[in-house]
Amino acid sequence: MTAESSWGLPTTGRIVAITMGEPSGIGGELTIKSWLRRSDVSLPFVAIDNAERLAIIADNLSTDIPIKIVSSPSEALNVFGTALPVIDLPLAVLSQPGELRTDNAPAVIASIETAVSLIQSGEISGVVTNPIHKNNLYGAGFKYPGHTEFLADLAGSEVEPVMMLACDGLRTVPITTHLSLRDAIRSLSVDRIISQSRITADALRLDFGLHAPRLAIAGLNPHASEDGSMGNEEQSIIRPAIEALQAAGMNVSGPYPPDTLFSAAMRTTYDVAICMYHDQALIPIKTLDFSGGVNVTLGLPFVRTSPDHGTALDIAGKGTADETSMIAALRMAADITRERVTTAA
Repeated sequence: MTAESSWGLPTTGRIVAITMGEPSGIGGELTIKSWLRRSDVSLPFVAIDNAERLAIIADNLSTDIPIKIVSSPSEALNVFGTALPVIDLPLAVLSQPGELRTDNAPAVIASIETAVSLIQSGEISGVVTNPIHKNNLYGAGFKYPGHTEFLADLAGSEVEPVMMLACDGLRTVPITTHLSLRDAIRSLSVDRIISQSRITADALRLDFGLHAPRLAIAGLNPHASEDGSMGNEEQSIIRPAIEALQAAGMNVSGPYPPDTLFSAAMRTTYDVAICMYHDQALIPIKTLDFSGGVNVTLGLPFVRTSPDHGTALDIAGKGTADETSMIAALRMAADITRERVTTAA
């Protein structure tokens, strides 16, 4: 019989990692506050971070939190109930709240790489990523648009991963992400909508237990163009994609006017809204639940979630960071892990 932890899952691999994120941001504070609220978290976690940095943050928070350097996730499982376990990574210089240092960027990257390596070795079941500051990483040679693309490359994934935002009562997927609005419109295609919708539907079945997920496709233009009177993307790109997905047997509908798609009544009619660009997907999530939204990556061979906010350099070191989104991200990672275990059984 496989040994089980007090968290109700086999101990091997049934722990997630929290990455360092930008060391001058609020990530360390979120990690510490999440451990203090560990009774609200469904799986134990190990921080891949700088232990000295976390100890300083804890002291600044006037929090008597024991921090234990561990060499492995299995060791972390044994101490999680009484101390925050940390796989210790060196920083080039001790970070200061709100002050970006490019020389610490390699540690940020190493934290993510270490997490993926531990996933691939089966020692952890997934990763919850603290926010990174992409421009600061670019100065150290980081070549990816963001976390998601880096993780996909590390995983050797041949499928372009999909970003899904989730809160209570709403899930959204942006077909295009970190592009200018002009470039996002140029990047829309029938094939891209089909591909990302299929990945989304597969993930909703595998990771969220929705056996027949309902996808609502947003239009691009005002009033979904009113039959072409305000643009033709609905007729030339979006509707053909919907028809192809329907022909493949998927429960897909639209295109819906974006200004009504997220109303309370409409939200009850679908499981995910497929949106055409970044802000179309993120504005409703952040309006409904600014503090509790979660970013989850679909299409990766492992579980990855993240708080749906940035590094918040302006409030770093002030002790006011809200850990609600991090707690939600940890809980979602645990839920997906359990769903995958159930599906594989």
